[in-house]
Amino acid sequence: MVDCYWLIFFMMLSSQVQVFDASPGDVDPLYRACIGECEKTGCVGERCLPQCYFYSDGASIDGPWYMQQPLYLRWKQLHCQGDCRYHCMVDTEKERASLGLDIVKYHGKWPFKHVLGMQEPASVALSLLNLAMHFRGWLSFSFFVSYKLPLRTDKKPYYEYAVLWHIYVLFSLNSWFWSAIFHTRDVELTEKLDYSSAIAFIGYALIVAIIRCFHLRDEAARVMVAAPLLAFVTTHILYLNNYKMDYGWNMKVCVVMAIAQLLIWAIWVGATHHPSRWKMWFGVVGSFLAMLLEIFDFPPYEGYVDAHALWHAATIPLTYMWWSFIRDDAKYQTSKFLKKLK
Repeated sequence: MVDCYWLIFFMMLSSQVQVFDASPGDVDPLYRACIGECEKTGCVGERCLPQCYFYSDGASIDGPWYMQQPLYLRWKQLHCQGDCRYHCMVDTEKERASLGLDIVKYHGKWPFKHVLGMQEPASVALSLLNLAMHFRGWLSFSFFVSYKLPLRTDKKPYYEYAVLWHIYVLFSLNSWFWSAIFHTRDVELTEKLDYSSAIAFIGYALIVAIIRCFHLRDEAARVMVAAPLLAFVTTHILYLNNYKMDYGWNMKVCVVMAIAQLLIWAIWVGATHHPSRWKMWFGVVGSFLAMLLEIFDFPPYEGYVDAHALWHAATIPLTYMWWSFIRDDAKYQTSKFLKKLK
């Protein structure tokens, strides 16, 4: 679980810090002039963008009447803004390269080469691969619990935490899906969906960590843990989406919940005699090593792969090891329970 915690935590931490602070490329005079011209004329140099054709009152110049409705226009304007930034960034970087200047960030992100409309193609692909690894891990766990381990007379597993992991995978798949969408096109809507799904994942993962590490079997005890955390996370998500996208406050919430989870699992691993505890240690150490990729950031190689993309890649084996641990935990707990029955 540690790999998933740090994956979501640093995804949000890095993106929020980037948005919160201005980037050097944003204030480049050449870039600002290019953006201003593109927003007025819809052209970058001799390249004109069809999605930027608007009248001054916001009505579309071209297209039938249904393409001139507010919902369509809003989406079209978002595409216009994003494409203006992209083409101006490309032209600015070409000019900077000719002057021997280093690559800089624009709006908190490195300049990437777009592929099929995807703003960060490597991160998109790796987010989807992480999603696939979680789905594969859950399938393996589900099959193992249902067909390889003994079942109760009512066909339910002896493993008391099985339902928690079935819910857990829904949060993880949802989070990685919106991560891929956000890296494909960074607009207000995809940003909110990405942040909301990530904070929901962190919150639920904290609940699972407490229940599993403290061996909470009683339903009342589980509700006492889950209810206040669910209420807090839900309120936090509603606050971000409906009142204010407060990056600083959101970062603090993520830091506190992620560190709480990490400490709970680390203490549990240090105290337990679980036969597969080494897999959890692998997750803890691997997560810290992967974290270094976020700290020592570098520009994208050939315009495609940066430190954040490599970090996404590093979490793939951690995810595999994590689901392997869950499967081993189901076997271990079932064995302990059956021994008590004898």
